[in-house]
Amino acid sequence: MASMRDIKRRKGSIQSTQQITKAMKLVSTVKLQRAKQNAEKSGTYFRYMYDTVNSILKRTKNLDHKYLKSGETGKKAVIVITSNRGLAGGYNSNVIKLITRGELADENLAIYAIGKKGKEALQRKYEIKADYSDVIEEPAYADAMAISKEVLEAFANGEISEIYLAYTAFKNTVVHIPTLLKLLPVEISQEETQETVGDEEADDNRAPMNFEPEDEEALNLLIPKYITSLIYGGMVEAVASENGARMQAMDSATSNAEEMIDNLTLLYNRARQGSITQELTEIIAGANAIS
Repeated sequence: MASMRDIKRRKGSIQSTQQITKAMKLVSTVKLQRAKQNAEKSGTYFRYMYDTVNSILKRTKNLDHKYLKSGETGKKAVIVITSNRGLAGGYNSNVIKLITRGELADENLAIYAIGKKGKEALQRKYEIKADYSDVIEEPAYADAMAISKEVLEAFANGEISEIYLAYTAFKNTVVHIPTLLKLLPVEISQEETQETVGDEEADDNRAPMNFEPEDEEALNLLIPKYITSLIYGGMVEAVASENGARMQAMDSATSNAEEMIDNLTLLYNRARQGSITQELTEIIAGANAIS
């Protein structure tokens, strides 16, 4: 059995750690409230922007536009949103696994990193095209616009063939879903191409998309806004997910520390009782020897 001094030292160390985890939990809880409000406000716009623009672009397959043509390089750009700090459970590792163990694992990737943890993990295997780690601290639409501009320029110049967004979707305080979205080019599924003739819904899906003003001018405005909105929405949801994950992780760490302190307290009391019993035994034995 460990000595009383060792047990006391260990207990003190865990109590100090518990104070830190409690403080981090409180900080994360406060940050989560604000981040959650932002995510809920932007969430509906984020989803409808993705669905609506995807629907529009699926009907523009005959148009010759710089944002609708895939480059011939085969390189795929992935905008990866993680955090700058750890101690958030599996938050960062789950996003990284989307890339390293998912459908893009063996592809030629150009990583646009938003968050130091993603950059540090992915730079061992993939090219880090750009690092925007600072913007995740306080996500702003202007930052998303700058990222969107750089990625779209690379796409239009043929440097990359596809654009993806990897982030953690915020569902609620305890549910966060690692998500990989393909932004460009829009894919049309086999079911959509094999529509039933005479079906009103199918006729509607085959209807051409008319643009006002001209299609090129409209798409030059629409697609950058689409990419920017999705990047910004991804950052907002990622921040809420990060704080939710860190709050849960720190809550678990605090509970585990409490359990360890209780066990150490029991061990300390047993060791103390054993020490007292031994001292009494020695005193009695000494008294009997004298008498």
